[in-house]
Amino acid sequence: MQDKSKSLEVAIKAAQEAGKILEKYFETEILKEFKEDASITTIADKESEELIKKIILENFPEHSILGEETGMTGEQSDYVWHVDPLDGTRNYSNGIPLFAVSIALAYKRELIVGVIHNPNLNTLFYAEKGKGAYWNDKKIHVSKDEAKKGIVTVASGKMPAHKELRRNLMHYLPDNVVSAVRDFGCTAFDLAYVARGSTEADIKFGLSSYDFAAGLLL
Repeated sequence: MQDKSKSLEVAIKAAQEAGKILEKYFETEILKEFKEDASITTIADKESEELIKKIILENFPEHSILGEETGMTGEQSDYVWHVDPLDGTRNYSNGIPLFAVSIALAYKRELIVGVIHNPNLNTLFYAEKGKGAYWNDKKIHVSKDEAKKGIVTVASGKMPAHKELRRNLMHYLPDNVVSAVRDFGCTAFDLAYVARGSTEADIKFGLSSYDFAAGLLL
């Protein structure tokens, strides 16, 4: 287990506290609201993001925060937090436990901290630039297997062109490139599983930085 910087400790605390909110509402009758792009948001998303922002700004009031629910807030800064308070909302709202809190910190557009947490599965992934990646305090590594022998995950944005490309890849890859293709419905987990060596690669396009920032650093 590595020595943690203050920014990593704050990110972990924010993710774990937000996770308590997600656990409170999980498998309850919560109202689903549909955004313009047909994605879902819930009270759990909103309360989670507000708590994460509160914890970050209490510790780093000069930092900026880009959140999925509220956009950019805070002071203009070289330090920008990328926050998805509930990645995998569709899974979550249907009682499927593949969801996560995803928090990353970038300095001058370079990722330096990433945290992914699922309270239901008691899972915590985290990383700092140059210090390796960890899963529940155990250092992790990517798979050594060739992609053609393993699993690749694919996810895309919601524009028609993105959806069409994703469908084509889902059909093409298993027959020509890899052993199997999966979509877990949670971008953060797609990337975390690559970092842990559970899958061999991940393909993403048409997404926002808060969707993949933490997983990218892992």
